[in-house]
Amino acid sequence: MSRKYKFLNNEGLYFVSFATVNWVDVFIRPVYCDLIVESLIYCKQKLGLELYCWCIMTSHLHLIIRAKNNDPATLLGRFKEYTSKNLVKSIYENSQESRREWMLDMFRKEGKKRSNVTTNQFWQHDNRPIELWSQDVLEQKVDYTHNNPVKAGLVLEPWHWKYSSAIDYSGGKGLIDLDL
Repeated sequence: MSRKYKFLNNEGLYFVSFATVNWVDVFIRPVYCDLIVESLIYCKQKLGLELYCWCIMTSHLHLIIRAKNNDPATLLGRFKEYTSKNLVKSIYENSQESRREWMLDMFRKEGKKRSNVTTNQFWQHDNRPIELWSQDVLEQKVDYTHNNPVKAGLVLEPWHWKYSSAIDYSGGKGLIDLDL
């Protein structure tokens, strides 16, 4: 994690965003988005993740989270470590992936730049956690998260984006049970 951005209140509710290295558009394929969804569900069930809002964009994620064990940095680190390994493996094994060699080369090159990485660097290091200290700030971040696919021109309405919790906030049922 970056030295600049820290989780200062381990019991707090946080908005976090993190992106792939070089903002590579990995999440344009459902297979990779589904891996993120499965990992978030696992973290909720086994690692104490409380998930209040989420959205997978083409190159980055937005989450509103809290850690039941009061250690959000470690929880997010474990999530990023697991997903980076499994996403790189999935890309490597996907013979239908037209950008496979290019993406793997990007991850390898970024990994060589890091002293703490042995092979590939998938995620950028920083998480940019923002503690949500008031209802107004929370609502602003929920709106920002859910409207991200609309602003990117991917859908016309937030609840149309499959890989988001917007449907849950609109009376429907999304892919992940939320801690509302």
